[in-house]
Amino acid sequence: MIIATPLSLLMRVRRVFDRLAVYLPLLLMGLMAMTTYWLVRNTPVMGEAELEAAPRHVPDYFMRDFSVKVFAEDGHLKSEMVGTEGRHYPDTDTLEIDQPRIRILGAEGRVTTAVAARGLINADGSEAQLFDKAVVVREASTDEKGLFTPRSEMHSDFLHLFANTEQVRSHLPVVLVRGAGDRFTSQDGIDYDNLDRVMQLTGRVRGTLLPPKDKDKK
Repeated sequence: MIIATPLSLLMRVRRVFDRLAVYLPLLLMGLMAMTTYWLVRNTPVMGEAELEAAPRHVPDYFMRDFSVKVFAEDGHLKSEMVGTEGRHYPDTDTLEIDQPRIRILGAEGRVTTAVAARGLINADGSEAQLFDKAVVVREASTDEKGLFTPRSEMHSDFLHLFANTEQVRSHLPVVLVRGAGDRFTSQDGIDYDNLDRVMQLTGRVRGTLLPPKDKDKK
């Protein structure tokens, strides 16, 4: 019968520890690899939309007491716009203007002017949304066929002006004055097409027409 002495037990434990010490780095590396793999599999991936900050409606430049002119391809002036202050918003590519004054030269020399307390203009100047005491005036004109169109004025707290198609729209009450004194009011807005000579008033409408002899004459 062999009896283990304390010294022999210590030597045996030391040999076991030495063998474990040889493989310990490998065991630690394997554990770290498994942990890294688990973290990669369970970490949520952010999409492209989350990585990019949402655009903010903040102006990127300002203008004061300015004037902007738009020219056609052949070089003739299409429109001119002035304002006391302008703010450009890159997220919508629009220009917000205080006290806008707009002058548009349409086909066959038709002149349209517009004023308001505040305006919102799109990138190419083809649309202008006018707010608070907005007034759009179309001067009298005669087309190439000799058809005369009298002067007209539109008053409202909101008018949406389309420069290229010569249209004006609104969903708010509108007052229209045409010629020497024809007057129309609409409680629910207007859809006016100057090129097709069509005017649609909605809601409760009232009108005053002067006799032909008192109207504007060619």
